[in-house]
Amino acid sequence: MTDVPEIFEQHAGDYEAQRRRLLPGYDAFYGEAVYALELAERAPRRILDLGAGTGLLARAVLDAHPDAELTLLDGAPAMLAQARAALGDRASYITADLTDPLPAGPWDGVVSALAIHHLDEATKGDLFASVHIALAPGGVLINADQFSGPNALFDDTYAAWHEQRATELGASPAEWRAARERMSADRCTTVECELGLLRAAGLEADCLFKDHCFAVLVAKKSSDE
Repeated sequence: MTDVPEIFEQHAGDYEAQRRRLLPGYDAFYGEAVYALELAERAPRRILDLGAGTGLLARAVLDAHPDAELTLLDGAPAMLAQARAALGDRASYITADLTDPLPAGPWDGVVSALAIHHLDEATKGDLFASVHIALAPGGVLINADQFSGPNALFDDTYAAWHEQRATELGASPAEWRAARERMSADRCTTVECELGLLRAAGLEADCLFKDHCFAVLVAKKSSDE
C-alpha cells in the first residue's frame, strides 16, 4: 500500500467534490454505513475511522452520534488536514497506514469507507484479525467499500455501469480517466471473499447494502468475548 497515500495526497483538495460525481448512490452508501453502527451491542462511544481521508464518513458518524469519541486514521497528511479543518477538536487524528498496528482499543465501532480495497487479500485478513482484537465485546466493524465481481462478466458490467453513472453525475472525461488511473492501486476482492475473511477473523459478518461494485459489509464481535 506504499503508493496509495501519495496518490490521495495529491487529490486532497478536490476529493470531496469528485466523490459526489464518482460514487453513484453516494447518500445511500454512506447512510447505510452509519446505520450499521446500530448493530453494536451498545451505543458507540469510541469509534475508529480507518483510511478516513477528508472525514466524509466521520462527519456523518458524528452527526448521528454527536457524543462519540472519534479517531481518524489515514496515511495522507493532506487528507487529514482537510478532515481537521472540518471537524476541529471534535475528533483526534493519526497519520498511519492500514498495515501499521491499530491504535489501542477497545473500540465500540471501527468504520472505513473506500480504503480497505487498496490492501491485498492476505493483508485484509491480517487487518480484520487486528480489528477483532481491538473491538470491544459486541463491537462492530463496518466496511463501505468497492468490490470486484465474481467473474469477468460482472467486472465488465460493473465498470460500464460505473462509467455511465459517473458521466451522468457530471464527471468529465478527464476526471474519469484520472479516477481510472487511481483505480490501478485497487486490490478489490468479491463480497463473498471478504465476508469469508471477516468470518475467518472470528467475526459474524454480512452484507447490508450492495449496488453493483459498491457494498457495505458489517462484522460483529461476540458479546461473550
